Amino acid sequence: MIERLSNYVAGQWQAGTGAGTPLVDPVLGNELVRVDATGLDLAAAFAYAREQGGKALRALSYRQRAAILADVVKVLQANRDAYEEIATANSGTVKNDSAVDIDGGVYTLSTYARLGVGLGDRRFLIDGEPASLGKEALFQSQHVMVPTRGLALFINAFNFPSWGLWEKAAPALLSGVPVVIKPATATAWLTQRMVKDVVDSGLLPPGALSVVCGSSAGLLDALEPFDVLSFTGSAETAQLIRSHAAVAQRSVRVNIEADSLNSALLLEGAVAGDAAFELLVKEVAREMTQKSGQKCTAIRRVFVPEALYGAVAEAISARLGKTSVGNPRNESVRMGALVNRAQLDAVRAGLATLLSQAEALHDGAKHALVDADPAVACCVGPTLLGTRAADAADRVHDTEVFGPVATLMPYRDAGHALALIQRGQGSLAVSIYGSDAAALGATALELAAGHGRVHVVSPDVAAMHTGHGNVMPQSLHGGPGRAGGGEELGGARALNFYHRRAAIQASTSVLSPMVG
Repeated sequence: MIERLSNYVAGQWQAGTGAGTPLVDPVLGNELVRVDATGLDLAAAFAYAREQGGKALRALSYRQRAAILADVVKVLQANRDAYEEIATANSGTVKNDSAVDIDGGVYTLSTYARLGVGLGDRRFLIDGEPASLGKEALFQSQHVMVPTRGLALFINAFNFPSWGLWEKAAPALLSGVPVVIKPATATAWLTQRMVKDVVDSGLLPPGALSVVCGSSAGLLDALEPFDVLSFTGSAETAQLIRSHAAVAQRSVRVNIEADSLNSALLLEGAVAGDAAFELLVKEVAREMTQKSGQKCTAIRRVFVPEALYGAVAEAISARLGKTSVGNPRNESVRMGALVNRAQLDAVRAGLATLLSQAEALHDGAKHALVDADPAVACCVGPTLLGTRAADAADRVHDTEVFGPVATLMPYRDAGHALALIQRGQGSLAVSIYGSDAAALGATALELAAGHGRVHVVSPDVAAMHTGHGNVMPQSLHGGPGRAGGGEELGGARALNFYHRRAAIQASTSVLSPMVG
C-alpha cells in the first residue's frame, strides 16, 4: 500500500480527496508515495494561520521566537538520517548533494536563530533615526517596522525541498509571520516530513507552520492584502503570479526568483595552469555536477580569454571525465539523477537547442551509468559545450538548461567579456577568477548592477571561499531582470519582507520610551 502524504492546515493533518500524484524514484522508477491537496478549504486554512498562528507568534519577542528556531534545529538534526534516505529516493542525489540541501537548510535556520537573539525582547524594529518635523525638536518622525498581519505563502521549486523551505521560513517565523509552504510536487516528501517532525514537536504555536502538498490551484485566490508571497520557479509561472488578482489588485507583496544564466569569468592575465586558472576549472566542474546541475545558481556560461579557450576546455573536460554517474546508493557514484523523466526530457531538449549554435567539448552521453538502467534512470552525464562565436550564439545567452550543462566562450578584452555577461539580462550570481586585486574589485563593481551576488575568487581565498553556487544566509540571494528582481536572505535584511514600515509622528515624550 503506497502511503498518501497528508497536508497540515488549520491546525490538523488533512488528506486530499483525489487520487493523488505519485512521487517516483528517479533512478529505480518505482512509486514512493502520493501527494494530494484536492478538497482542502484553503480560505479557512489561511484564516486560521493569520488569526491563530500570527497572533501567537506576534505575542512573542524576537528573542523568544529565536529560541524556538534553535529548538527546531535540534529536532531536524535528530531526524537527519531519515531526511537523507528520502532525498536519495525522491531526488536521486548522492550524499554530498543531499547534504547541500539538508544541512544548508538547517544551517540557515540556525543562523537566523542566532540573529534573533541580538534583536532582544522587542516586538518591532526601529528603522533609522528620528527626524525633527519642525524648528523645535519636540515633534518628530520615527520609522518603525512591525510584523505584517498576514501570512507568508511560499511556492517552491523541486531542487531544494529542505533549503528552499527553511531559507524562507526562518526569517518569516523570526519576524512573527505564520508560514504556508507549497513545495514542488515532484520532491514534496522531504518538505512534508520536515514539517511533520516540527509540528509533532509542539515547538511552534498552532497555525504558525502549514504545508500543502499537491496542486497549487486556489492558493493565490485565498491571499489577502497583508499576506506576502515568495515564489521560486520558472519565468513563465512568475508572469502568471504577477498578473494574478492577489498581486495586481490586492497588492499582495511578492518576491520572485526565476531563471538565471549565471556566469563564471576568468580575468585577463591568467596563464594556463596558474592558480586562478585552476580555481575556475575546479569550480565550473563542481557547479556542473553538484545536484546534477539542478541549482538556480549553477554556472551556465563560462568566459575566458581567447588564448586560453582550448586549455580551459581540455582542463574542465578532464575533470568531468572522472565523474561517475548513476545510482546514488552506490558509493562510487559522484553524480546522481535528474529529478524525474520530465526534467530529463527538458534537459535533452535544451541541449539540442544549444547544440544548434555550439559544439560538445565533453559529451555527457559517453558516461556509462553505474548501477542504473539507462532505460529507466533519469541520469545524464555532465556536458560541456563551447563556441568561439560568442556574439552570434544568441541561444546560449537566452536558454537555461537546468541540468549538468555549461557553455564555454572566449572573449577579446575586458569590455567584450562584460558585454557578453550582460546578455544574460540579470542573474543570481557571477563568479570572477584572477590574481590582480584591483582588477577583481573593479570588475566586481561593474557586474554588481546585473547580479544579486558577485563571488570573487582569488588565490588567497582558495581554501575558504564558499563556492559560486552556495547561497549563504549572510549574503543576498536574488537577482535583477530575468532572475526575477527578488531579494532573499542577506542577514537581517530578509526580515524586511515580512515587516511593514510606518512613520510614527509624535512628541518625544511618546517616542522616547517607545523606541528606547
